[in-house]
Amino acid sequence: MPVSKKDPARVAASAVHAAAPAVADPMRGIMLKVISVFFFVVMATMLKATETVPSGEMVFFRSFFALLPVLAYLGWKRRLHHAFTTKRPVGHILRGLIGVTSMSLGFFALTRLPLPEATAINYATPLLIVIFSAVLLHERVHVFRWTAVVVGLLGVVVILWPRLTVFTGGEALGDAEAVGAIAALLAAVVSAFAMMAVRNLVHTERTEAIVTYFFISASIISLMTLPFGWIWPTPQQAALLIGAGFFGGIGQLLMTSSYRYADMSVIAPFEYVSLLLTILIGFFVFAEVPTVTMVIGALIIIGSGIAVILREHRLGLDRIKAKEANTP
Repeated sequence: MPVSKKDPARVAASAVHAAAPAVADPMRGIMLKVISVFFFVVMATMLKATETVPSGEMVFFRSFFALLPVLAYLGWKRRLHHAFTTKRPVGHILRGLIGVTSMSLGFFALTRLPLPEATAINYATPLLIVIFSAVLLHERVHVFRWTAVVVGLLGVVVILWPRLTVFTGGEALGDAEAVGAIAALLAAVVSAFAMMAVRNLVHTERTEAIVTYFFISASIISLMTLPFGWIWPTPQQAALLIGAGFFGGIGQLLMTSSYRYADMSVIAPFEYVSLLLTILIGFFVFAEVPTVTMVIGALIIIGSGIAVILREHRLGLDRIKAKEANTP
């Protein structure tokens, strides 16, 4: 199921709220999801606009300043104590390490690739989750899902091919965009592992704890990159970095709230609204014109992702019907 492609901080809410909604109000859930996507796209835009800021520094600002609105919200809801209650501190640290790696790669890719292209490559994350779940967790994956995954990965290849000049006779990997494309793909791979780590944590941990401990661990872990080239940001860069953190934190809250009102199968496809937003912002803010191969590859990936979502939704309905039929 589509989750954060560039930002593994978003996978917690997706995993925890995969169950039935607490209150059935699909339109409200969709609206909250679309608004959250807008906030995350603005966050990515701000980070990209910082230009010379190292990715480790971006991770710190994104994580630390996202924590502030999240804690304020939990305090307002009188659920702040849940944010620090945990049975598995080591699990949170491990998830933090994986998440920081994914975010660092994703943010680095943002500085090397057009905004919509970096977004589209990271749509591969849910497809990779299917592969890793089958291979590592021995989950049963039917032919339909395997077919959708293969088609989706072909879409990734369509996007990557022009960038990886090693395959087209250009200078191998010397091009900044080629390196950015590889970083975006690696970010998607690591993000899939982050999702699996969250799946493991949700058995014993609350959403509040998973999100809070991730931002705390990411803030601390990202500080370890300080000796490797942090810069003193200009006032404009500092404003963009802090703003990115706040927008990311608010986006997290909105996305989490969206799953209270509708099933994930209803809400998840609206993640792909981000492609349209990034194309518009990329064009008007960064003067980036999407290539034909990027659009074709992105549409292939989106089609595969939606096919998997709809299939899972149908299987879920069939399981419910079968259970009801067997209930005396």
